Amino acid sequence: MIGEFVFQRFAMSFSKAHILSEIKRTAADNAGVPLGMDRFEAVTGIRYADWYGVHWARWNDAVREAGCEPNQMNRALDKYGLLQQYAEFASELGRLPVEGDLKMKRRRDPSFPDHKTFLKRLGTRSERVSQLAEHCRSLDVFENVVAWCEAELRSSASMVQQSAANKGDLSGYVYLLKHGSRREFKIGRTNNALRREGEIAIELPEKAQPVHVITTDDPAGIEAYWHNRFAAKRKNGEWFELTAADVAAFKRRRFM
Repeated sequence: MIGEFVFQRFAMSFSKAHILSEIKRTAADNAGVPLGMDRFEAVTGIRYADWYGVHWARWNDAVREAGCEPNQMNRALDKYGLLQQYAEFASELGRLPVEGDLKMKRRRDPSFPDHKTFLKRLGTRSERVSQLAEHCRSLDVFENVVAWCEAELRSSASMVQQSAANKGDLSGYVYLLKHGSRREFKIGRTNNALRREGEIAIELPEKAQPVHVITTDDPAGIEAYWHNRFAAKRKNGEWFELTAADVAAFKRRRFM
């Protein structure tokens, strides 16, 4: 069934003419104002990856070709646009930027988003890094940025584990892993999240990517909580077909 779903998704491609038609239609329905990328995807089902690098390099280019005037406010607040600028800046720096880098970039380039915008729209440092890695993987670009993100996420998880071990009051972890480029996620528990990741990776056709780890003194109970919460989306065993909102809900918890 999963293979059939993946085949159907990849078989569904959107022509340039169709996307332009949808930009015009949704703009007309929105009092003549073109939608931002996030809202456009929600309304039409046409994803960022369906047009970026396929028909256009920038959303504003697509909007202009559709005969509309780009909505600068929508673009400035768009999550995809923020992640893309974050990735481009990281690649320019040769590492993941810290808050000071973002402030200096803004002073040099007033069109670059304020550092507070990244915090407000993309969350904490670890949340931003997780989303940045997923953004780059989904577009198959910025492999160096993905590698930096994965290294930082592994380091953060290790620090949480060490802190818990030093306190002696937390006994386990509930983790979320993504199966390569697929929309399949595994929710499991372990006493060592990084060791468990390595163990299950050899069982999969694609590399398992760490998404988030929750530190807890009740790994069995917390694992059961998430399994029950996503029961309707279970594929088999501990594997679930989750949406971006589901993943975001899991990532909001660091301790339970």
